[in-house]
Parts: sequence; C-alpha cells; structure tokens
Amino acid sequence: MSGRNRIPMTSGVGMDTRTGALLLVDMERNRQEAKWGEQNHAPQLWTGILGEEYGEYCQAVNETVFDNGPNEKLKGGYNRMITELTHVAAVAVGAMESLMRAKQRGDI
Repeated sequence: MSGRNRIPMTSGVGMDTRTGALLLVDMERNRQEAKWGEQNHAPQLWTGILGEEYGEYCQAVNETVFDNGPNEKLKGGYNRMITELTHVAAVAVGAMESLMRAKQRGDI
C-alpha cells in the first residue's frame, strides 16, 4: 500500500482511502444511472447539477464547523460531508461520461 490512509470496512478488514472513495463514487454512479438512466446533458446543464451538489457539500461543511444550532448541526458531520462529496464526484464522472459519449457520436 502506498502512503494512503486506510478506512475501516464493516467486516473489520480495511482498504486504503482512495480505493474506498472510488468505490463510493462508483456505487453512487450506479445508483444514479439506475434511477435516471443514461444522462446526456449539455455541458451547461451539468454545471448546474454539479453546482447544486457542491453547494450541498459546502452546507455540510459549514454546519459541521459553525454552531448554527442543533437543527442545523444535523445537516453536517462526517457522514454528511462524505455523502455530499460522493455526490459531487459521481456527478462529475457522469458529466465526463456524457462528454465522452458526445465526442464518440461526433457531437463535439
């Protein structure tokens, strides 16, 4: 293993953090595709989707770091930040896939 940190898995066996992060992103991409099918949006639509997900990550960070009250604190924390970053990364991968398909079709 390289110098990457290890994350614990439920079985007690760990995996390195990059593998864990990429696994989370892949699982989220699979969930998104099962829910919405193949998405072939124009780049400007992807920026809106990606911006919305990034905004949710920013909110999770803010609610983790700042004391905005107990109700707002529920919107933060480790799990929420990981979830939102997973969404950001999965949407970015979806946008990349869409661009690659457009290139293969000769649309760009």
